[in-house]
Amino acid sequence: MSDIKALDKEYIANTYARFPLELVKGKGSLVQDEEGKEYIDLGSGIAVTAFGIADEKWAEAVSTQASTLQHTSNLYYTSPAVKLAQMLSEKTGMKKVFFSNSGAEANECAIKTARKYAAEKKGAEYFNIITLKNSFHGRTVTTLAATGQDVFHKDFLPLTEGFLYADVNDCENIVKMATENKVAAIMIECVQGEGGVAALNEDFVKTIADICEKEDIILICDEVQCGNGRCGELYCYMNYGISPDIVSTAKGLGGGLPLGATLFGEKTKDVLGASDHGSTFGGNPVCCAGALSIISRIDDRLLYDVRRKSEYIFNELSGANGVKSVSGMGLMIGIETEKNAADVINECMANGVLVLKAKTKVRLLPALNIPDDLLIKAISVLKKACEVNV
Repeated sequence: MSDIKALDKEYIANTYARFPLELVKGKGSLVQDEEGKEYIDLGSGIAVTAFGIADEKWAEAVSTQASTLQHTSNLYYTSPAVKLAQMLSEKTGMKKVFFSNSGAEANECAIKTARKYAAEKKGAEYFNIITLKNSFHGRTVTTLAATGQDVFHKDFLPLTEGFLYADVNDCENIVKMATENKVAAIMIECVQGEGGVAALNEDFVKTIADICEKEDIILICDEVQCGNGRCGELYCYMNYGISPDIVSTAKGLGGGLPLGATLFGEKTKDVLGASDHGSTFGGNPVCCAGALSIISRIDDRLLYDVRRKSEYIFNELSGANGVKSVSGMGLMIGIETEKNAADVINECMANGVLVLKAKTKVRLLPALNIPDDLLIKAISVLKKACEVNV
């Protein structure tokens, strides 16, 4: 481990505050460090390994495609990308898909599409995009601008212009902003992840959908973290009964390989034409083969289990010693603790459970299919770590 840490410090850009832990292998919701110590993984690579580590069906799909055709570029047709786009469209009711490599890129595509739509329909001055305070949409210069948190902006000014930030769950505020500005789109995460794992109020989301419909404003749902079964439906917006014009997603979509997708509804399906956008690696056959394995298995039974496990976690932690509040939805959960969250995380790690952080909260993002016995054991360790002397 010491050699890896030293080499990491010497050769890898110092952009991550890593835990003092080298992971070398795993299976399902269990991972091992270099000394053979086993941990229950409640982070799943920040909501990426949807079916856990080394999932056999995913690994078979990926390895079969990798040994057949690993890349062609988008100058040619490939079956995995077409089949995945069809599957996503049929499962969501969306009409077309653009593939990229990451959530930030999926959001960039959504932003470009919304601005092109508005420019063509209303005029070039309709370029503003409303996002929410405490939102997070990526780390490119434009998706940083879309992110409604000053802490992410300060070292990288000037950012892309044309973003306005609305108050969370304030219906009057967002309607006022949407009607008093020349707006192309409103972009939301139905559950804000990096902003503290907070689910938006249903009335607020429906107010946004209504004002978008009334004013011909593009509604973008950022499902990078909260999508792909994470919140108890295939995509989180489905919990709210709305129909977005654009959906962006990534993370759990590829199951461990880099893949982003931007899904277009009826309004936006034909906005982008030849050369309007592109991605060398977008729609990569190996990544799409992996995603086909993931999306095909996110069915009603699995989603029921996600909701059931979520209810168990909320019931176990709500009101527990040292727990101030529990937020989120499905298996995307934030825990406000009386102790410093970092101390809780370190104590969990010492006792064989890996959890994450979001702002001042402990964050849970377990694999969607985590076995009940491992989940019960892990939550017991977490509850113990949260306890304070009374």
